[in-house]
Amino acid sequence: MNVSREVAAEAKLQRKRRGVRVNSRVPVSVMWEASGDPRKMEAHTRIVGPYGCLAVIAQEFAVQQQLELINHANERANPAVIVWKGNQRVEGWEYGLELIEPEMDFWGLEL
Repeated sequence: MNVSREVAAEAKLQRKRRGVRVNSRVPVSVMWEASGDPRKMEAHTRIVGPYGCLAVIAQEFAVQQQLELINHANERANPAVIVWKGNQRVEGWEYGLELIEPEMDFWGLEL
């Protein structure tokens, strides 16, 4: 891909995104139900924004899985849905999570 196509592709992606994104490692927990039993796992973010985050979670999930996301920096919780599944890394899978009914100060950062 040449440089002008890369710039155009990035510009298109930026138009599709809602809000600013910030590189930030925030400790979080994810909670979900499996076979009717509540489950909880510690994780962390790599990128946060007002409408979601890129998180690294050791558990493998499918896209559209609903979770409860707890931000340990301020102990706020918000329901979320997995909208993107990335690569598996040593510490876990990369996931794009969209916050459902997000609070604009969920991350405790100015975004």
